[in-house]
Amino acid sequence: MPIGADNGMKHMNKLNRTLLTLALGLVAAGANAATIKIATIAPDGTAWMREMRTAGDAIKTKTDGRVEMKFYPGGVMGDDATVLRKMKIGQLQGGAFTGGEASILTGDSQIYSLPFTFRSEDEIAKARAKLDPMLKESFAKAGYELLGVSGGGFAYLMSTRTIHSRDDLKAAKVWVPLGDKIAEMAFKAAGVTPIPLPLSDVYTSLQTGLIDTAASTMSGALAFQWHTKVKHIVDLPLSFVVGEVVIDKKAFDALIADDRKVVESEFAAGFARLEETNKKDNASAREALKAQGISIDAPTDADRKSWEAVGNDVFKQVTAQGDLSPGMAKALGDVLATLHGAGK
Repeated sequence: MPIGADNGMKHMNKLNRTLLTLALGLVAAGANAATIKIATIAPDGTAWMREMRTAGDAIKTKTDGRVEMKFYPGGVMGDDATVLRKMKIGQLQGGAFTGGEASILTGDSQIYSLPFTFRSEDEIAKARAKLDPMLKESFAKAGYELLGVSGGGFAYLMSTRTIHSRDDLKAAKVWVPLGDKIAEMAFKAAGVTPIPLPLSDVYTSLQTGLIDTAASTMSGALAFQWHTKVKHIVDLPLSFVVGEVVIDKKAFDALIADDRKVVESEFAAGFARLEETNKKDNASAREALKAQGISIDAPTDADRKSWEAVGNDVFKQVTAQGDLSPGMAKALGDVLATLHGAGK
């Protein structure tokens, strides 16, 4: 064989090996590529969706396109029960839920929903430092990866009628999120028979009179347009609202280790930004609600103690009934003892 032909053959072999290596790399990249579809009731354009999309864009960039997050906002994929069904059949890989909505996955998701339990943002911060890691473990046991918990702020009772005391509430038609056992328990402890509905039905139900009382954060009342229907707000934190983003653990574990770290870190960063935004939004929303003539009524000391007694009763019930896992219930009890003393 001529020398030139030999060199040409070596060059072709080298080129073929290079192309083969590149092809194998592309195949491997394709095998590890994933589109993670996440549904949420949150309307598009809200701070929640802006941060989710920002996290999604960063994840796609930092994983070189191997992981793409696709979001379905505004309830287009249905209510939480429907989203969960679609996750089970693989049509969706994840969802963003409130603590009450996620209780179908693990009862521990409601840890911050206990009524009249936490009294300030500072108390919540101290509790979450201990409880958030345990919450992540609870979801993992149920087969889901908790990408993060985002604090939305405190929810307050809002109504078309004046509500100062538990007796006033007994005459009201009160909404609770569908499937939120702790919320139902709380209102029943206050002598109220609540009306369970999906979050997406609340506005229409306030409009038609099916319900006249609901609970939301200040900014949530504006986002969901409830402020156009309610006239009074009880100025006492009812529960702390969180958003919990979860994806099927099998889908998460199928990502390569480096990509899993990127997903976790970007959601953590997004949620940290979101919490700061939520604090500002709730403060400005409070002033906006006042400006629209909605009365924000502070309870008397006696009424405050009466409401907090409801919280004590519910805490005892969920502990006795096992609605929280034993480890979570004990951890919460320890946190509350530190915050409020041995009484709770």
